[in-house]
Amino acid sequence: MYSIIVHGGVGVVPGDKQEAVIAGVREAVLSAIPILEGGGSSLDAVEAAIMVLEDNPLFNAGTGSVLTFDGDVEMDAAMAQGSSLGFGAVAGIKNIQHPISLARMVMEKTDHVLLQGSGAQEFARMMDVPSHNPITEERRAQWQTYRENFLRGDAGDWPKLKALMKEHPEFMHGTVGAVVVDDQGEVAAGTSTGGVFLKLLGRVGDTPLPGAGTYATKFGGASSTGLGESMMRTLITKTACDFMRMGLDAQGAASGAVNMLSNTLGTEAGIIVVDCHGGVGFAQNTAQMAHAYFKQGMAQPIAEL
Repeated sequence: MYSIIVHGGVGVVPGDKQEAVIAGVREAVLSAIPILEGGGSSLDAVEAAIMVLEDNPLFNAGTGSVLTFDGDVEMDAAMAQGSSLGFGAVAGIKNIQHPISLARMVMEKTDHVLLQGSGAQEFARMMDVPSHNPITEERRAQWQTYRENFLRGDAGDWPKLKALMKEHPEFMHGTVGAVVVDDQGEVAAGTSTGGVFLKLLGRVGDTPLPGAGTYATKFGGASSTGLGESMMRTLITKTACDFMRMGLDAQGAASGAVNMLSNTLGTEAGIIVVDCHGGVGFAQNTAQMAHAYFKQGMAQPIAEL
């Protein structure tokens, strides 16, 4: 039994964008359904769904990624395959359209797990990945306004930056992800992000780190979203996969993983999960997390905040 779930990040989506964000995660699921219906692989379905989200400027991944403090875009992405514990990731990649596809190339075409910075950039060139500018005018305008506030002292350090995020929580719905099990029982997970608004140049978040933002085993897979530093400290996606190995279903694993983080660090978190039996689960400790899912036999995807 195949199934897919995607997310568009945690936080609060502004009212005037809610319908478009819900439509965006639904479109991502719809792009993957024909692949799964045709007997395609979970890896292909994950990549297709995330590419749709990377092309949608409403989401903080690919085109529309948030800017670093220095006004650049540095993106992270990862792809995981459950049966082999396969993992490929890129960090700090610039000027490409689909970081998720490059992450898959790392997994399938190299013996490495993670390429970063100039090395990731050179690998993209070797793979003939075309150049693409992911910066939108809306993100540039946001960057200019909030950088000025930052320099005036309105958000002069990480704690104050967190306060800024609470004042404008739309910036937290940052990462996108997809988790799939295909009709052969193969689990795959993928995550892509532009990171945190006004992050320091060179900051790497949880997305490209195995077990933090992305993970998959033969028992299930997960993709997380929220404050990346917390995901790295708790290994939230590996925790969810371990819960499934111990017998919990996808929803139980999702709820348990978020509960664990809430009871330890107490920071914003969301997670989507698929188990090897086709179950889907999701949980967050924020007001909203855009997500959509589809299970074999359903008439249409369910998409909601």
